[in-house]
Amino acid sequence: MNQIKLKRLESLSLRELSLWFLNKSKDDDLKEVSVTAIKITNDLSYMTIYYTCYNKEKQSHYAEALEGYKVQIRSYLASKIGARKMPELIFKYDESLDYGNHIDDLIKKINN
Repeated sequence: MNQIKLKRLESLSLRELSLWFLNKSKDDDLKEVSVTAIKITNDLSYMTIYYTCYNKEKQSHYAEALEGYKVQIRSYLASKIGARKMPELIFKYDESLDYGNHIDDLIKKINN
């Protein structure tokens, strides 16, 4: 698939999925989940959704809830983006923000 179209599809999916978490989610805990990035394979077979959450202690609960809502999220995205073929969804916790905070703490410690 054309890389420009793929990036546009990723961007649209990110926006629609973020709106789903805020407005359509029946699980109030999922309102604390934030989508950081979406990557789609070139053949449109897999969509990897990277997310982070505010409450780190409930991270396993969020992962289970996302797996439970996978079918609903997939059908919602398919209707919103008008995809003929909707990729299989894969949820991954985004550790880059935690790593960035760790580096920031190290820098602050060095400066003190």
